[in-house]
Amino acid sequence: MRKSSISLFSHLSRRSSKSFAPLLSRNYISDPLASSSSSSSPTRFRPCTKLHGLFFKNTQFQANPSRNMDTLAPQMSSRQRKIKERSELEDAFESATTSEEMRRAFKEMESVFGEKELALACLKLGLKLDQEGEDPEQTLSFATRAFNAFDKQDDDRDSSSGNKPSFLVAMALQLMGSANYSLKRFNDSLGYLNRANRMLGRLEEEGCNVGDIRPVLHAVQLELANVKTAMGRREEALENLRKCLEIKEVMLEKDGKELGKANRDLAEAYVAVLNFKEALGFCRKALEIHKEQLGQNSVEVAHDRRLLGVIYTGLEEHEKALEQNMLSQKVLKNWGLGSDLLRAEIDSANMQIALGKYDDAINTLKGVVQQTDKDSETRALVFISMGKALCNQEKLSDAKRCLEIACGILDKKERAAPVDVAEAYSEISMQYETMNEFETAISLLKRTLALLEKLPQEQHSEGSVSARIGWLLLLTGKVSQAIPYLESAAERLKESFGPKHFGVGYIYNNLGAAYLELDRPQSAAQMFAVAKDIMDVALGPHHADSIEACQNLSKAYDAMKSYALAIQFQQQVVDAWENHGPSAHDELREAHRLLEELRKKARGTFLNDERTIKALPLPQTHPSARSSQADFL
Repeated sequence: MRKSSISLFSHLSRRSSKSFAPLLSRNYISDPLASSSSSSSPTRFRPCTKLHGLFFKNTQFQANPSRNMDTLAPQMSSRQRKIKERSELEDAFESATTSEEMRRAFKEMESVFGEKELALACLKLGLKLDQEGEDPEQTLSFATRAFNAFDKQDDDRDSSSGNKPSFLVAMALQLMGSANYSLKRFNDSLGYLNRANRMLGRLEEEGCNVGDIRPVLHAVQLELANVKTAMGRREEALENLRKCLEIKEVMLEKDGKELGKANRDLAEAYVAVLNFKEALGFCRKALEIHKEQLGQNSVEVAHDRRLLGVIYTGLEEHEKALEQNMLSQKVLKNWGLGSDLLRAEIDSANMQIALGKYDDAINTLKGVVQQTDKDSETRALVFISMGKALCNQEKLSDAKRCLEIACGILDKKERAAPVDVAEAYSEISMQYETMNEFETAISLLKRTLALLEKLPQEQHSEGSVSARIGWLLLLTGKVSQAIPYLESAAERLKESFGPKHFGVGYIYNNLGAAYLELDRPQSAAQMFAVAKDIMDVALGPHHADSIEACQNLSKAYDAMKSYALAIQFQQQVVDAWENHGPSAHDELREAHRLLEELRKKARGTFLNDERTIKALPLPQTHPSARSSQADFL
């Protein structure tokens, strides 16, 4: 994502030519909100409108012609000379264009100004350093100095002004959050940004000029999205990105180019969490804006169409995906964007594979491979897709050769591009899995996991890979080895997507199967119950996978000889398949057969159901309550 300080600093700098109270102005520095504290007028927060200039010209000095008259210099008093020196230092700082020039000017100012008077300069210099991104420790130092000075001024505020949040404190907190993000101190960053967000929200509620608040609020929301993504909390990050878009919709020209990019950014974020349905609307909006503003043959439209192709692929609408991809390729070719064009052609080949057009895909890839460098990552992607096409044609030896070539290239790229390599290894492992080469698939996934474990922002991918390793180990009979991977996957994906995500449900279902295989039916029943609850919410109680989780729960109670509960859940299975109509005839017949078997067992072995129920209390609610709640949902 774009670094939030870039847009924030440029916004501040655009306003810097306007007149602004000098650094030494005690009335301004002490409290930007207190100047109208005695008034109940809604304009009491008007000093906020000066903040974007940040520095420092004093029109009183500029209007005084005597400043440039050398003949008057000897007549200056000591006080006037000090004022002039301060003003010249302020002007030198304000006119600096690079961070080095700003640092030199600031160093000279430190010998003349006090810490409170330097607060705004600390803030602006910190923003400049954050924009450049080269020295986050120094950025944090300046941000902290600014924060301490502004916060102290708030503490010194006259009690009659009330406990109002300071806009300048919020800006300093935003910068501290950004610097900590750059230093990978994500928890610290999140704390500062949340505090800034609360302060800005209060200022907005209390009447501060929204034109001043929105750029900073946007920067805070964008940085929150960055931090939460880095922490693996992608679902929460999406909420912050949606707020970013809402702010831009107010700030920017309606249907302008930047608003189109904001919609596409949000669509890409939804694609990253495989929420293609939500992504579709935002990508279409981006395409509509860019076509209107820039025309059909613009690069932005080409990027929109390529993303739209990816989204349609995720929605399994492969013909639409291929159509958008071809339109994108045409524009990229006209603009001579070779690298983007090659990636689009690889996407096209994958879409052809999804449509069963294997020969077309292979011909496309043969054309692409001739345009790639020998050890390039793009060449590796070509061979991965080639392997997929050949695998679908059951030319397994040729497919394996392609995948070996791809692995040989990727092995050299692990340090330089760990995320891309991890994604490629995961794709290759799926192809080996298709060829029933499970040991090779597991080995590649473990290499993938080793790369992802070093990248906190890839926690969601780490969870998905752990889940696949666990499933493959379970499939190959290595049940005890599978459980730690499945447990780790459940925790990672809950943190990333929330406890009710359907993926978490599948993992708990597999954990239940593992415990049942190890003859631990009570643990299995607990896992199946959690899986059923999640799937009922995420997929609906009549989805085939939700029904399977319910079926598994019945089997676990059967293994425990808790036949009353087993019958109860098996009846839910029967009811659910009946809702599918004639298309589920075979499944319904099997469900009835299992139900009848359970009734026979119950008649032959009368157990104390009350004692059995207490031995394994179900999560949260009684099964019938969960079922009725799921039906309502």
